[in-house]
Amino acid sequence: MSADSPRAADSKHSLTGDRTGVWLVGARGNVATMAIVGARAIAAGHTDTTGMVTEREPVSALELPPVEEFVFGGHDIDPTSLVEQAERQCERNGVPDEETLAGVRDDLAAVDERIEVGTAINCGAAVTDESEQLDESLSLRTVLDQIRDDYESFRTAHDLDRLVVVNVASTEPELPTADRYDTRDALEDALDDDDRDLPASVLYAYAAIDAGHPFVNFTPSTGNALGGVQELAADRDVPHVGRDAKTGETLVKSALAPMFAGRNLNVLSWEGHNILGNKDGLVLEDEQNAAGKLASKGDVLESILPDIGHNRVRIDYTPSLADWKTAWDYIHFEGFLNTEMTMQFTWEGSDSALAAPLVLDLVRLIAHADEYGDGGLQPQLASFFKAPLGVDEHDFSKQLHWLYDYASRHGETDA
Repeated sequence: MSADSPRAADSKHSLTGDRTGVWLVGARGNVATMAIVGARAIAAGHTDTTGMVTEREPVSALELPPVEEFVFGGHDIDPTSLVEQAERQCERNGVPDEETLAGVRDDLAAVDERIEVGTAINCGAAVTDESEQLDESLSLRTVLDQIRDDYESFRTAHDLDRLVVVNVASTEPELPTADRYDTRDALEDALDDDDRDLPASVLYAYAAIDAGHPFVNFTPSTGNALGGVQELAADRDVPHVGRDAKTGETLVKSALAPMFAGRNLNVLSWEGHNILGNKDGLVLEDEQNAAGKLASKGDVLESILPDIGHNRVRIDYTPSLADWKTAWDYIHFEGFLNTEMTMQFTWEGSDSALAAPLVLDLVRLIAHADEYGDGGLQPQLASFFKAPLGVDEHDFSKQLHWLYDYASRHGETDA
């Protein structure tokens, strides 16, 4: 529960009557906009819940906070309003369609009033150009206080039972010296010393977890991956999860690669080429910002196919595609009698429409973990991520069964 909210004392838990706040870091970005549009469209009956894992058995048997009741707020450095962002996506991508957008326009305008100016420390030039952000001269502790105050003001103003913070901001450059912050003491010292190497995602994660708010890192950015943040979460008994949501090409890889392994087929080369045209694609044009993303996409295959001969992933910005992403994969493999064969697949989809329902799922599932007192890392949510924290298994089917087992165990108590 939130820092000031008592946990349920008996074995019967229910989140159906809770007011759940969703604080989105990067609240005016493509994914956040689509998640808000989707939640409000579900509430208004303009769309259904296709694409949401929590709406399918056995996960739907859990007592989960209703998406219709989510209260949205967030941080962003982009001054463009949510309505304008949604209009742009409608015009350029056709998602959402005009009818859906018309049905949620007032809701978007109301949420936009709850978005505060954020920080973009160490987020890269592509992210910080032409942005509005907190004064960069402020100390890290002062920035943390501001972020924490924004969380608390939102929770109080809307009488929320729980606040879940979700990082859906653009990908930051990798933190090259992450092991310097492996303990909570080391991280606290770095904050006290105003260590300017720490990126914004760590500040958002620290502020959330320190205040008792569950945290989801939907991005490849450092965030809650630091050992010091994870130790803080264990000390505070706060659930957190990440990193880098698995929505497209890597999702296919994590389901397909086990087939080659299971049939003892020798994968000689797996070449992946991604093109997309939205803000995320633009940010990933910067090699520093792209490094973490490429690493998490490539590590999936290395884990499932440790003897793979060649594994490479490319991500290229193609402005005309807007939010539509295309991935082409070429797999060169060897079978019986040294026979060389190939497989190719093309994945094309709306980047934000694939990601948005997973944001809503993760909010519901981490709220459930919080209600049950399951603090720290959440391995049952590994299937949502390319680089799930605390989990080495990348086989999608195995990861999914962890979630199903969790749902089966808790479903009986929830009923």
